[in-house]
Amino acid sequence: MSAPATEQHVERPVERVVLLGADGSPVGTADKATVHGADTPLHLAFSCYATDGAGRLLLTRRAMAKRTWPGVWTNTVCGHPAPGEGSEEAVVRRARQELGLRLRDVVPVLPDFAYRATDASGVVENEVCPVYTAVADADPDPDPDEVAEWRWVDWRDAVDVARRAPWALSPWSVLQLPLLDAAR
Repeated sequence: MSAPATEQHVERPVERVVLLGADGSPVGTADKATVHGADTPLHLAFSCYATDGAGRLLLTRRAMAKRTWPGVWTNTVCGHPAPGEGSEEAVVRRARQELGLRLRDVVPVLPDFAYRATDASGVVENEVCPVYTAVADADPDPDPDEVAEWRWVDWRDAVDVARRAPWALSPWSVLQLPLLDAAR
């Protein structure tokens, strides 16, 4: 049984994202809270797919309070590097913050991945999003503001869901999983 949530307000620092030009080079920064909308500028992000020692993939379901794709199943962790922060560092930081996980063997697999997608509410994701794999040696202890649920799944099952039921996953996962599978 989990402990009841407290009503204590936790002030979060302003999170900034790196804005990118058409050529993928940094052109500035912006407050993350103001970036995602109907006309989202191109910006830097990352995705990571973590497996355990048995090769199972950790999928997470986005919290219902997320601005984009709330409640949708997705990769292990995704986010945005802070200005001046490397993508690999951001993967490690966000896995710790969102999932309470320490990742190891963080490896870039799709360094040039980029996509644009619009969710049902009209919010656009427009990202250059390097994709990483990593290994997690424990079960997550997620921040409920970020992750509603999590599951360890067989890699083949995740790839199959992306192919057969793409509506059940985030659009970036639907695009990334077949590419990652081909690279395995």
